[in-house]
Amino acid sequence: MHIVVVGAGIIGTSTAWYLAERGHQVTVVERQADAALETSFANAGQISVSHCEPWANRDAPLKALKWMFSKEAPLLFRPQWPLGEGWQQYRWSLRFLAECNDAAFHRNVGHIVALGAYSHVALKELVAQTGIDYHRLERGISHFFADQAAFDSACELAALMQQFGVERKVISTAELLRLEPTLTPFGERIVGATFTASDESGDACVFTQGLARACAARGVEFLFSHSLEGLDVAGTAVRGVRVRPVTHSGADGGTGLPNAVGSARSITADAVVVACGSYSAPLLRRVGVDLPIYPGKGYSATFPILRPERAPSVSVIDDSRKIAITRLGDQIRVAGTIEVGSYDLGLDSAVSQARCHMLARRVEEIWPGMCDTRLAHEGGTPQFWAGLRPATPTNIPYIGQTPVRGLWVNAGHGTLGWTHGAGSGKALAARVDGEEAIAGFPFLGK
Repeated sequence: MHIVVVGAGIIGTSTAWYLAERGHQVTVVERQADAALETSFANAGQISVSHCEPWANRDAPLKALKWMFSKEAPLLFRPQWPLGEGWQQYRWSLRFLAECNDAAFHRNVGHIVALGAYSHVALKELVAQTGIDYHRLERGISHFFADQAAFDSACELAALMQQFGVERKVISTAELLRLEPTLTPFGERIVGATFTASDESGDACVFTQGLARACAARGVEFLFSHSLEGLDVAGTAVRGVRVRPVTHSGADGGTGLPNAVGSARSITADAVVVACGSYSAPLLRRVGVDLPIYPGKGYSATFPILRPERAPSVSVIDDSRKIAITRLGDQIRVAGTIEVGSYDLGLDSAVSQARCHMLARRVEEIWPGMCDTRLAHEGGTPQFWAGLRPATPTNIPYIGQTPVRGLWVNAGHGTLGWTHGAGSGKALAARVDGEEAIAGFPFLGK
């Protein structure tokens, strides 16, 4: 079959790879000038099978209400008004609240862990097959706590994860400092930690661009700098897509949208896979497919390392700020916070500035002098970045076939797109060919 994949992030590119591997003719449509220049551009860098807790839990409503008054809140709801397209935020929020109970939490954890474990195996096989170098570190992920109550809750969660086969161990501060000695100056403020040795880290953008090149070598056609004008649907079946070439004002990692130029043209296809992150939902609604995927604006900062001996080699999560810190070669990536509000990617607002500078400030608090956190440095690499995390109320992505025949979706991965990327692509390709992929997973179109 000829299959068009919409989106060249980690999800879309992985989907293209596995479809091509199965012998399908694949065309990828991407509005940016290269792969992974939007949501996959500068994420936390963690392959975190063990750190997959859904945002929705019994404590989330009260926390979210309290956090609404803090610009630096880990999860910030910014109600949209007037409604307009913002009505989708309220619909999403109501579904989110319905998931804030123990039964839903345990069910959702099980599905997310199953996809994560499947995806981790797929990623390892893919790396062995392609040899892509992406600053990979296989040294685990540690989650440290400065609050005793939070640590006690983490111990309970670790026990739950172990029930699903995840070896998330509870460790003492002393054990943490043996694993990651660079935390020693901050150690007196840490009350305990968890550690999963099987988790790892690496640069999602570098990997995805390498995989796109491997896809192209296999015969996948990439239409970079082409926006999707619409889906061609006749009756109850998709017939293809309409695309238009675009221009770019600059390489900014997806912080601005390209401008359409030239004439639109149609591409006929036997099937279409929508894998364009947060933009999947409004695109699908145009053809009558309504999925609760809403953007969560996440932030990251990438700093050059000045003193390598002070830089961590174990990727860590700071629970008090809900941020992840990962070493990527000679740089440090710190990422975190989710802002559920709109599709805005700007960094100029007071809220955005506060969240960005919190990331830089926290790095200096934990590893003073380790990296250059100034606002600009030689080379011009953007330090601060924002991307839209395509979130579902359950944090379980939508993978599978829609009611429109031939129209498939692979979207809604939230903050776990990098963790779930390879497996989601592999599972979607299997479903296209009529195979189960992951037993018990709630695929669309069953």
